[in-house]
Amino acid sequence: MNDAALPAGFGERWVNTMFAAFLDHTETLADLDRRAGDGDFGANIAAALRRARTDIATELPTSYTAWLTAVSRGFLGTGGTSGPLFGMFFRELARCTSDPEPSPADFSRGLSAGLATVQRYGNAEVGHKTMVDALAPAAETLAARVDAAGDPGEALDATADAAVKGAAGTASLVAKRGRASYVGEVARGVVDPGAAAAALILQAAAAAYANRPGIDTGWLDAVT
Repeated sequence: MNDAALPAGFGERWVNTMFAAFLDHTETLADLDRRAGDGDFGANIAAALRRARTDIATELPTSYTAWLTAVSRGFLGTGGTSGPLFGMFFRELARCTSDPEPSPADFSRGLSAGLATVQRYGNAEVGHKTMVDALAPAAETLAARVDAAGDPGEALDATADAAVKGAAGTASLVAKRGRASYVGEVARGVVDPGAAAAALILQAAAAAYANRPGIDTGWLDAVT
C-alpha cells in the first residue's frame, strides 16, 4: 500500500453514503435502542444529520477535513451520550490530514485516534457492548493492512468487515456501559445500536473508496 491519498472526492462520497445509510436505518437503530436502552438513539442520529446537512448547505465543504468537520459538529450538538462520542470520533477523523484527502496511513491514524478518544471519554473497552466493539477490531485491522502495504480498497473492505463482525457480536454480550447496562440480561440478544452505527460508518467508507452506490446492510437486517 503506497502513501498516496485516497481518491479525490472520497470525503464527500463517504459522508453522503453514510447519510444515506443512516436515513435508511434510523428506525432500525431506534428499535435496537428501545430494546436495549432508552430509545432515543434513532432520534439523535436524525438530529445530528439534520445539523450536519444544514452546515453543509450553508457552506459547501471543499476538502475531506471540512466534510468530516461538518459531521462532527452535527453530532457534537446532539444530546445523549452517543452523540458527543460520535462527534469527537469524527473530529479525530477530520484532523487526520491537512491534505484534500487522507492517505490510507492518515485514515488509519485518524481511526485509531477516534477509537482512543471514545474509549477515554466513554470508559469503554472491548466486550462492554458499545461502539468500541466495532471500532477496535476495525482500527486494528486497518493498521495491520497499512503496515503490510496492501491494496487500499481491500484494506477498507476488511476494516468494514471487522466492524460488522464486532457489531454483530455485541448481541451475545451483557452491556457494561451505556443505557443498556441498566437492563442487564434483558439486552442480551440485541445488537448494540452504537456498534451497529459504527459498522455502517466504516462500510460507507469502503463504499466511498470503491465508488459503490451503497452498502450491504443485510447483516443488520439479519440481527434485528
